[in-house]
Amino acid sequence: MKWWLGRLRHDCKTNPRSDHESNCFLMRILWIKSDFLHPTTRGGQIRTLEMLKRLHRRHEIHYVAFEDRAQPEGPARAAEYCARAYPVEASIPPHGSPRFAAQLAAGLFSQAPVAVLRYRSRPMRRLVAQLLAQESFDSVVCDFLAPALNIPDLEGCILFQHNVETLIWRRRLEQARDPLRRFYLRRQAQRMFELERRVCRAARAVVAVSAPDAQLMRTLFGVSRLWEVPTGVDVESFAPPPVSPPLADLVFVGSMDWLPNIDGVGYFVREILPRIRRRRPDCTVAIAGRRPPAEIADLARRDPRILVTGTVSDIRPYLWGAKVSVVPLRIGGGTRLKIYESMAARVPVVSTTVGAEGLEVKPGEDLLIADTAGHFADRCMELLDDASQRRRLADGAWELVASRFSWEQVARQFERILEEAAVTAGAGRLGAVC
Repeated sequence: MKWWLGRLRHDCKTNPRSDHESNCFLMRILWIKSDFLHPTTRGGQIRTLEMLKRLHRRHEIHYVAFEDRAQPEGPARAAEYCARAYPVEASIPPHGSPRFAAQLAAGLFSQAPVAVLRYRSRPMRRLVAQLLAQESFDSVVCDFLAPALNIPDLEGCILFQHNVETLIWRRRLEQARDPLRRFYLRRQAQRMFELERRVCRAARAVVAVSAPDAQLMRTLFGVSRLWEVPTGVDVESFAPPPVSPPLADLVFVGSMDWLPNIDGVGYFVREILPRIRRRRPDCTVAIAGRRPPAEIADLARRDPRILVTGTVSDIRPYLWGAKVSVVPLRIGGGTRLKIYESMAARVPVVSTTVGAEGLEVKPGEDLLIADTAGHFADRCMELLDDASQRRRLADGAWELVASRFSWEQVARQFERILEEAAVTAGAGRLGAVC
């Protein structure tokens, strides 16, 4: 069997198939990430999980990630997307904790940005080095920038960039008003730029999640070895049932422990919602996402027309029960899965330009775009007042995601990238190389 697989690898790499004949050979893939994929509550987890589940059907996935003892579901369900999982013990301080505050203070003097430094781990670095020395892999994937400090040599690795992290930090700096906060964020943004540039240049290749991200990385970091994969969605899963109980007029979906979402919701409630309420006083809003900080949870206590769900087992009913999905983001990078999920759920979307960045959508046909508080409120009111426009926008958006952005299509594109990287690596077996 080992001889047969080796021969199959050799034959396919010397005579690679066309794009329509992907899955030419079984690959052994080492996938390194900072977390396990269950419970699945963040966009990056969703993107990785949906692709890995499909790659797992055709290839041998070895998955390395930090183990969160408070979430035993993660390692327990890893067999859904990998042949073998390697949990690494870690103690990553949660935001708002004293240890996190100490990390922020240390960030004044460290060379690496805190957002990455907090995931540096000697045990993970030792494990990755051991696996690369003892095993042979066709591809090694560094999923997000954070695990890069734990990979001994990036030359043989594919860096999977869900975001351009430097862009996020620069946008955080733009939105900051306090002088001390601006001083700190400026230093962190510069360190993020220096680290991200170094890692992108060191990696064998970089995978971006949109054409704009890829172009930005070319411009910012001077990277030429770049591929792109789009964001996908499980169209069948998000299809609405025949009847859905109404839950709110407007819905915001997203992890509420992520700063761009916290900033976006705060901006919406402070500056956009009052404009809507002047014309529709009874307008209700659902904010659905895990771990909302006190400033977001307090919104519901102050206003009975705002629902803050916290962590939910299923986000779909909150989409199905809303008239409009709002994405009022001012900070961020990569692509927002929440928009394609709303489209698959047949809920029309109003977004800022930043919110819809990198998605292959046509404003006015697939969603509405507004970049000031007044315009955003106007676009929401247009949809709330006109059921036929809601249906028109929702139908066009559904056709888009159903025809072009299923996870199977996205996974096939990523698979072809890994195959091409393995072919161009020569023997295609990464061990001592990486």
